[in-house]
Amino acid sequence: MILEDYCHSDNDRIRVSREQASRFAKQVAGDFNPIHDPDSRRFCVPGDLLFGLVLARYGLSQTMDFHFSGLVDDKVTLLFPPSDADEVQILGDNGKEYLRFERQGASTSDPEVIERLIRVYVAFSGHAFPHLLVPLMREHQVMINPQRPMIIYESMALRLDDLEMANPTLALAEARLEPHGKRRRVAFDFVVNDGDRQVGQGTKRMVLSGLRPWDEAAMNAVVEDYQRRTREMAPA
Repeated sequence: MILEDYCHSDNDRIRVSREQASRFAKQVAGDFNPIHDPDSRRFCVPGDLLFGLVLARYGLSQTMDFHFSGLVDDKVTLLFPPSDADEVQILGDNGKEYLRFERQGASTSDPEVIERLIRVYVAFSGHAFPHLLVPLMREHQVMINPQRPMIIYESMALRLDDLEMANPTLALAEARLEPHGKRRRVAFDFVVNDGDRQVGQGTKRMVLSGLRPWDEAAMNAVVEDYQRRTREMAPA
């Protein structure tokens, strides 16, 4: 499984080092957000890696809902309890919940199917910034704080009609920016295709905080810096 190199696993206990999180973000997800850098003071493990670890451990079900409730750093050991329940909590060794998921319907533990879906989902998800998020913020004339951007992965929903996917791909269906108290919630609806068949759909939701009026020049500078990091840090 592709995730074996991106975590330390001891039976039901999983820990992710800064180096492993950074390599996953850059090598698998194509995500060059500085918070996944090993030396970042605000370091956190990518939510997409947690999503992948759940599928690798518990399998893929037709209906799955993921709720992210805390940022995971390299000091937290996550506990993945054996469970056939419809709802499972992933706690840290500090007793805090970091992730909860619900599942229904048929399921598969086929590692090839699961790896294919993980790869295409995290590649889609990892490119949310700047490709999807910047045009959406421009449309709504708001933007994240360029000096301290805060984008929190809140939830993800997946609905599949067919688990026997030979060549899955993901495509954006709709992007929305919704009110969320003093913040805004971003929702990216996507479809899952297998060849020329649509086999499912899903939604990724993130929360934006520290919003301010849109500034084209300031956001261009953020995007240019991100693109520079991508050129410098992308795997050869």
